[in-house]
Amino acid sequence: MSATRIPRRLRRLNKVQKASVAGVSALGVAALTFSLVPSNGKAEIAPQAAAAAAPVALTGVTGSAQAKTVQDSVIEQHSTAEKLVKAADAAKAKAAAETRAKAAKAKAASEAKDKAEKAAKAKADAKKRATEKANRSTSRKPVYANNLDGWIREAMSIMKKEGIPGSYQGIHRNIIRESSGNRWAINNWDINARNGIPSKGLLQVIQPTFDRYHVKGTKKDLYDPVANIVAACNYAADRYGSMDNVNSAY
Repeated sequence: MSATRIPRRLRRLNKVQKASVAGVSALGVAALTFSLVPSNGKAEIAPQAAAAAAPVALTGVTGSAQAKTVQDSVIEQHSTAEKLVKAADAAKAKAAAETRAKAAKAKAASEAKDKAEKAAKAKADAKKRATEKANRSTSRKPVYANNLDGWIREAMSIMKKEGIPGSYQGIHRNIIRESSGNRWAINNWDINARNGIPSKGLLQVIQPTFDRYHVKGTKKDLYDPVANIVAACNYAADRYGSMDNVNSAY
């Protein structure tokens, strides 16, 4: 490494390291200066030049050895400074890496937390919507048309809850045969009529049968189309297994 690069890199050392390097360098310079001064510390006068020639030569040899020692010391100092600079660079790089690692870890934790919170919120919102939809379905009473199709469908929904068998086709077929779909139909000529209890309604039910097989939740009105269908199907299930099995007057 060149001597000009050392001072610039020394600027990255801390105060203690700089003081150590400066102290060692100062000692080296002092030793070099001391080695270059004659041993008596004064210049010889001209008349004594010949007599002092040998000692001066010896002093020069000694000075060269000391200069080499100082040079080696300076090189060693530069090597020490280089090691200190490298150690400082390594410590700085390690600290920067640790800082980046901590920041990355904190960011990952924050993102994971946000993701978990969003997932939990989405799940809660979906559950809330499903509950609200179920509540609306439960609280909203089905609306049936006020005609033969609507009457049969409403009657079948009640029959399903009560466990009464009967298909749409079987109920519809028997209604058409018994009353042609007229909810106010009444039979005034058969044996029941002669006995004073005529058959009435969509499925031509007599009052005693209606009263016996009436299903709770329907109107107690023989002419009510839904109540008439449910009671008649309840009776047919008891006598024939199902309204589907009825193909004539019953």
